[in-house]
Amino acid sequence: MKFDIKVILLGGLAFYIAQWLVSMGTGSFIHEGVLVEAYQANASFWRPELNQDPPDMAALMPRWIATGLIAAFIMTGIFDNIRSALNGSALIKGAKFGVIVFLFTICAYAGMSGVFNLPNIIGFGGAWKVCLFMLWVESCWAWSWGNCLRSRAFFAR
Repeated sequence: MKFDIKVILLGGLAFYIAQWLVSMGTGSFIHEGVLVEAYQANASFWRPELNQDPPDMAALMPRWIATGLIAAFIMTGIFDNIRSALNGSALIKGAKFGVIVFLFTICAYAGMSGVFNLPNIIGFGGAWKVCLFMLWVESCWAWSWGNCLRSRAFFAR
């Protein structure tokens, strides 16, 4: 198992920024549109900060940023270790990794559905949104990061 801190930090940061930009663009459509009724019907499951009127997003932002960065670094480390086992172009490798993440996410949501009494549209619907998003972001990220990795001049700086 390799532990290339430069790849993990730079790649993880690039991944976090890419997913953050996409989520800012799609978040209101999903969370204030598609899932709003399911969220309101299950308000008791959400953090108190999200049940305020208006929701206190600033109180949760440090947690969301920290967990997002940690998850991005972990996923980058995993991808860096299994990348050589995936064949194809960087874009294909990213898509394959996205499928792997998709399958693990669906499994995790399936397990949580036995613990949390949330409607399937929130649990599995959210999982599908996350997974489709991951397929796209992972593919783009791996393609761009793969091009950077091929350029030894990038790391020589």
